Amino acid sequence: MPKTELRVEIIALLLDADFKLRPDTNTWSHSDGRPFTRTEQATAFQATRAELEATAALSARNAAAALEQHTAVEALIELLYSYFARHPEARMVMDVLPHMTDEDRTEYERLCVIAAPDGGMYLPYED
Repeated sequence: MPKTELRVEIIALLLDADFKLRPDTNTWSHSDGRPFTRTEQATAFQATRAELEATAALSARNAAAALEQHTAVEALIELLYSYFARHPEARMVMDVLPHMTDEDRTEYERLCVIAAPDGGMYLPYED
């Protein structure tokens, strides 16, 4: 049995879809609320079973990653608050970092990578 080619543009379109039918356009919507064009709707209806399965797998993976990130943010906040509570003079994260145990500093760094994978606002900086 030949391997089915997955069309990335269809998977991307399906990942961005809100599958509720809009009564005003009789189409689905993008996740930002814009209605699908007739062409987009027709393209989405051409999805193969393999593309639908790939979309479902990616969607589940995205949801799991978002949950992991949310959990990391919550844990990071809890960790930092515990140090800010003990050091009320601290105003920024970089003020509490020197007071962290090695174990907490390792956990802080681990959580930062998950909570802000692009470096984001959780990483300390020096002037």
